[in-house]
Amino acid sequence: MEHDVDLDCEGLLCPLPVLKARKRLMVMAPGEVLRLRATDGMAAVDLPHFCAGTGHDYLGAEPAGAATAHFIRRGAQLPQNRLRGG
Repeated sequence: MEHDVDLDCEGLLCPLPVLKARKRLMVMAPGEVLRLRATDGMAAVDLPHFCAGTGHDYLGAEPAGAATAHFIRRGAQLPQNRLRGG
């Protein structure tokens, strides 16, 4: 799958892949795609959940050698009141 940014999280355990994805997505432009390579099986649960709660699009995953490549499209900037829970 086409992507704009590559992030290697191989060997990292939960919650580090999600935290690194969050940090990288913050500096990406809306619509850009992040490919995150992870070996922790929980990333398949944690990353879609993270995306659903933050306005990003989880595009799916595919095998990448010993890892799994997860694809996330950066969402639009969220309104400030949504970020505060209001």
